[in-house]
Amino acid sequence: MLSPAALDLLSAGGSDLVQQIGLEVVRGVVLDILKGKNLRDSTEVLTRRRIAALNLAMLTLFVKGSSLSEDFISRLPTLATEILTRKRVNKAERWLAQWMLGLTDKAFQNVLRDEASALEEYRQRYVETCRQVIETHQQNYGALEGEIRLESGLQAQLNWLWLTYLLNAIGAQTLAIRGSEKSAYGKLFEKLVLGSLLHSLGFKHILPPPQEFENVFWLSSRGERRESDATLLYRPGKGVRFDIGFIGRGNPEISLDKVTRFEREISLGRSTYYMATIILVDRVGANSRIETLAQEVGGTIIQMSASYWPRQVAQVLQKTIGFKHPLAGMDDGQTENFLRQQIQSAPLQEFIGLAQDFSSHYVKEERPPYGIDEAGEGSEL
Repeated sequence: MLSPAALDLLSAGGSDLVQQIGLEVVRGVVLDILKGKNLRDSTEVLTRRRIAALNLAMLTLFVKGSSLSEDFISRLPTLATEILTRKRVNKAERWLAQWMLGLTDKAFQNVLRDEASALEEYRQRYVETCRQVIETHQQNYGALEGEIRLESGLQAQLNWLWLTYLLNAIGAQTLAIRGSEKSAYGKLFEKLVLGSLLHSLGFKHILPPPQEFENVFWLSSRGERRESDATLLYRPGKGVRFDIGFIGRGNPEISLDKVTRFEREISLGRSTYYMATIILVDRVGANSRIETLAQEVGGTIIQMSASYWPRQVAQVLQKTIGFKHPLAGMDDGQTENFLRQQIQSAPLQEFIGLAQDFSSHYVKEERPPYGIDEAGEGSEL
């Protein structure tokens, strides 16, 4: 079995990964995204660190198993099959057993069609395939001999079968981790980026249902119709729905659906709010009509691939709800300095639910008067 630390890394969700990686590293990724860098590029270093740690944990498992049992390697496919045919298996055990057979969740669904009864036949074919490949390779290059020894005294004798099963497991593990992190990081950074953006503009983060109705926002609300990723209340009667998706230019219909799925008006407290809509996407294709179509239904699409795109958000807020902010008129150098300063004070833990009680944070916090109301006078947000 993997070590407890490796199991934690394996089963970690988005918020767990923040704690393991560290808030300062995450702040750097959020800042990169606000500057216009691609999420996948920014999180690649985080993915590589997780994969590298799990690869070493897998190697340690093989050494430990071989040290404790002479037939560990020969019995490995059978042990994995037995685990996968149990009625109840947690995710970490299931993934680990699948990797020992060179499988991922997706491969299990596609190759075996989720039928546990097909596992035994697959195991036999897997073992035979590996045997044939090793036999051919050994004829060409000869036998593999050696030993791996850990400082603790655990050791394993190397041969082609040992190495083949290890490399197959690591290959499946890498595919699984990359697939899971694509979703986990997307959901995680949607909250972090939106929260940091609105915090930088001076708005106060609250939990729904709102008890305050001016200069506040909350994340991931679910209303009567469809979900929005963030809801902003500026003044009585004026608000904005935000939706964010780290999707590329390949499916503009998804972006259009985001524009049209929210109510134009909502009732909160004693006020009815006109709700503008801002959709944040990675990029839009050069010949796409999605931006024009969005304008026709009262929505705005902003591409996060644009340099310092938060400046565009400030400009749209000024145009749609009358919110004025110096960011709208900053040049690139001023924008970067402003965002870098603001990201340091952004309460990232709150945005992803790691800080449950944060009301006192805003009571004590003194924010600079960046917001300017319609009359042109400074208003502390």
